[in-house]
Amino acid sequence: MSADNQDKRARFDQLQESLATRQSTTHFAHAGVSIIAFMLIAGAAGKLFYDSLRTPLLAWGASLLALGLLVYGFISYRKGRAVLLEELSQYEAMLALRRELHLDNPAALLPR
Repeated sequence: MSADNQDKRARFDQLQESLATRQSTTHFAHAGVSIIAFMLIAGAAGKLFYDSLRTPLLAWGASLLALGLLVYGFISYRKGRAVLLEELSQYEAMLALRRELHLDNPAALLPR
């Protein structure tokens, strides 16, 4: 193997290892769970505001918690989008290296 192919192979292994764990799915999962929790808590806070004659402190606390969850969900979604774009660019680079190294051609991998 030439030095150029060894460098490409090392880069390919590095990209493959970095793409083994997808961080974007974690960010998207956090966003989804926090949005669902936001909807539940906001609904409960709305019900507390609607049913009470005087505004209860618990309703304000639930509203603040719901707003915090909404902001956290939005931030997690934005982080997930940014990480996903990076992962997709790394994946394209890995596919290009795979084509250059002829890893999809089984005949090229046989000993000569």
